[in-house]
Amino acid sequence: MIIIEDKLVSDDVLEKQFICNLKACKGACCWEGDYGAPLEEAEKETLDRIYEDIKPFLSPLGVKAIEEKGKYTYYEGKGANEWGTTLLEDAACAYMTLDNGTAKCGIEAAYNAGVTDFKKPISCHLYPIRVSANKNTGFEALNYDKWDICSAACTLGEKEQVPVYEFLKEAIIRKYGEDFYEQMEGGAAYLANPNIEEG
Repeated sequence: MIIIEDKLVSDDVLEKQFICNLKACKGACCWEGDYGAPLEEAEKETLDRIYEDIKPFLSPLGVKAIEEKGKYTYYEGKGANEWGTTLLEDAACAYMTLDNGTAKCGIEAAYNAGVTDFKKPISCHLYPIRVSANKNTGFEALNYDKWDICSAACTLGEKEQVPVYEFLKEAIIRKYGEDFYEQMEGGAAYLANPNIEEG
């Protein structure tokens, strides 16, 4: 672990390789798992605000689930106690759409069409980094979430030699800013060669 500002960053985030390989996984992270994508408090308000705008980009099943269950759901148990996106009965995210068998995000489709300025939940954008926070202290830890459905992404990342944090540059800057990302680069360089003295 290294400390950047007031965040703990796992060495794996800086050292492991990863490039999302949609051709191989078909976006399985959008339909696998027990819970929806974690949402920040402000993102719940955002989904309330933009829902009618993004609704045309969602699947009929997704719209039905959202209008019956709500735009987000509180999940409890198995280590989860947080708000997340609503799921369909088969556990797929209600905001997911399919494009020739590959999962896509309806929210992101609306963003790409210029309908909204909200790209998608930051937890999705940052994946496979998962952020855990202590609500009492405000302390956050950034960890690499290794999932077998992403094995093809690990293989591709290793082939191209792209570390997790580099693949997620846009998302990290969106969440924490450019200075934070530059410090991650410095941390990665140090981990790669800790014997180099500065200056």
